[in-house]
Amino acid sequence: MVALVGYVEPICRVMQVAPSGYWRYAAQRRNPELRCARVQRDDVLSIEIKRVWQANMQFYGADKVGANCGVRAPMWPAARRSA
Repeated sequence: MVALVGYVEPICRVMQVAPSGYWRYAAQRRNPELRCARVQRDDVLSIEIKRVWQANMQFYGADKVGANCGVRAPMWPAARRSA
């Protein structure tokens, strides 16, 4: 980790990303417990959504999958990010 310190800042400068943002991202990748509660909940729900969708021959839409997962459609992760 210490060896990366000299390499991260120049790359972040080129990509126009704050080095602190990179280090926070790297820390969250190493320890998922550091991520916010919504992202942790989305990870669990994403697995359930994929399971329900696969179990129904990939035919169910967002409303039916959400209903089968017991979650209102606007609250579940597929509504926020594209698959």
